[in-house]
Amino acid sequence: MKYFVYIAGLLGLVAAIILVTHQNWSAIEGAFDHAGWALLWLLPFHALPLLLDVFGWRALLAPSDPQRRAGAPFLFWVATVREACNRLLPVANIGGEIVGIRLVKWRGLDGAPVAASVVMEVLLTLVSQYVFVALGLLLLIGMAGHIGTLNSVIWAVVATLPLPIGLIWILRHGQMFSRLETFAEKLLGGPSRFTELLDGARLDEEVRKLYGKPARLAVACAWQVGGFVVGSFESWLALQLLGFPISVWDAIAIEATTQAVRHIIFFVPAGLGVQEGGLVLFGNIIGLPADAAIALSLVKRAREVGFGVPALLSWQWAEAHRMHRRWLSRRKPKLSETP
Repeated sequence: MKYFVYIAGLLGLVAAIILVTHQNWSAIEGAFDHAGWALLWLLPFHALPLLLDVFGWRALLAPSDPQRRAGAPFLFWVATVREACNRLLPVANIGGEIVGIRLVKWRGLDGAPVAASVVMEVLLTLVSQYVFVALGLLLLIGMAGHIGTLNSVIWAVVATLPLPIGLIWILRHGQMFSRLETFAEKLLGGPSRFTELLDGARLDEEVRKLYGKPARLAVACAWQVGGFVVGSFESWLALQLLGFPISVWDAIAIEATTQAVRHIIFFVPAGLGVQEGGLVLFGNIIGLPADAAIALSLVKRAREVGFGVPALLSWQWAEAHRMHRRWLSRRKPKLSETP
């Protein structure tokens, strides 16, 4: 699997390079000159949709954290680290969730409820994304007046629809994590550190508890959909600054459909080549020149790096600081025993 991800990433990088190098670079440079330093506004703006996602996550975590040990500010930092891991590291969009569970447990919360909140948040994100993608496809069809090039995307979305439906049923009735723990024990020849941390039966129980709170799930899902819609304004603002103004509906349409392609082909690290191709393809439907679509993709890549790298560095600093404190706590008893 690791080598498959590396190969997919390499092929995606080649595709991205081909798409970028075959454009009119003078037009792209002109767009960046037109925008100038104002593009830096995209960095603080990205915090807004991420904060809406955090509110949804907090709604799921609240029953197991009534003391608010993991409040919104802390969860926002964890969310930046999760996103940076998934966007910038070759972890196939799941490594960030594992890191997020680890970081929230630092606040003294039990691992099973934290993991259940992340599992349910990922599921609701998937459901919310289908809603957002459906909205984007309807907008594009309305603009184009026909299905045309969207036919393959529509069929791909429909073909993958059983995935969230199946996950919803399995997580509620299938004892998914208990079965995973049993499989891991057979594979590893008995209980291990992994199965101990997984605690499948407890995790299944916590997930079912969240299923028993439909109002809370609806609130979390609404925050997620809101985050997707607000996030599309990043494309709108970037294109305004680059000198290619589009309507808000156009921005929602291309953001939704591009994200659909990026998540369908999720195994390509950072969506290399996938994002660029999607923006060129769907941008063409709304009359956006290929040069502008590539410029938008480059801006998005720069924002991912500018927002994600500090998050990754802060995570490493926090890990090092925590390790140093644990080392000091182990060292103090030894010093006190010294005559």
